Amino acid sequence: MARNEEKAQSMLNRFVTMKAEEKKKPKERRPFLASECRDLSEADKWRQQIMREIGRKVAEIQNEGLGEHRLRDLNDEINKLIREKVHWERRIVELGGHNYSRYSAKMTDLEGNIVDVPNPSGRGPGYRYFGAAKKLPGVKELFEKPPELRKRRSRYDIYKRIDASYYGYRDDEDGVLGKVEGPAEERMRAEAVAEWMRLEEIKKEARRAVKSGEVAEVGGGGAAKTILFEEEEDVVEEERREKELEEKEKEKEFMVHVPLPDEKEIEKMVLEKKKMELLSKYASEDLLEEQTEAKSMLNIHR
Repeated sequence: MARNEEKAQSMLNRFVTMKAEEKKKPKERRPFLASECRDLSEADKWRQQIMREIGRKVAEIQNEGLGEHRLRDLNDEINKLIREKVHWERRIVELGGHNYSRYSAKMTDLEGNIVDVPNPSGRGPGYRYFGAAKKLPGVKELFEKPPELRKRRSRYDIYKRIDASYYGYRDDEDGVLGKVEGPAEERMRAEAVAEWMRLEEIKKEARRAVKSGEVAEVGGGGAAKTILFEEEEDVVEEERREKELEEKEKEKEFMVHVPLPDEKEIEKMVLEKKKMELLSKYASEDLLEEQTEAKSMLNIHR
């Protein structure tokens, strides 16, 4: 069997191909200016053609082995086609067509994140880099984010984040604490009520026994023992509280800020004071006698 290349070179195939090309219309060239187009369908067709060219060149620029110069040329051609596409989209809107610029793609970095940089390279507004062109020297730095300086939090920033939940005032807002404490609270309340009822029954039995004149043995473990034990505890507790209150009142009445003398020192001080009074009394009597003698000698009379 003949190969496909040999079939294409046969006289019949070349004749058929020539006739098919003659029937075709001459290849139309895209207008240089989008404003020259008056038909909406034609404008949409030229836009689709530009989109196909952009797709081919974007697929080609993904190859990092093309070299720096070829990558830069391809990137310039893609940006030129993008600008031309914008002109045709604007013309389509003027002719009453769909607005394609509303859903246009944005510039992204190497990780696919959208970069809001209106003029990253200084080569005109909206210049973009595609594929391996993003890794070229001088271009990669445009997409690198500066390292974030971790600022040390001040005391004001720390206290600004503290609210009521920090102190535990909002622990019961989620309802978890209520679900946990609810059964425990009911159980404790039931136990307290049962204990109170038991003590009331014991007190009633003890009162009935006292009224009827029955003798209750303390060592027998009966109701009287429980009642007496409770009464004794209450008396001791009351006495303890009274003593505490008396001590607090004494502390409030007199506050000692200097050391006080004891009884022996007080007696010694009183004895010395009496001695001084007696000495002063005898000294005053002797002085009076001397004065009278002196007056009599000098014949001085009042």
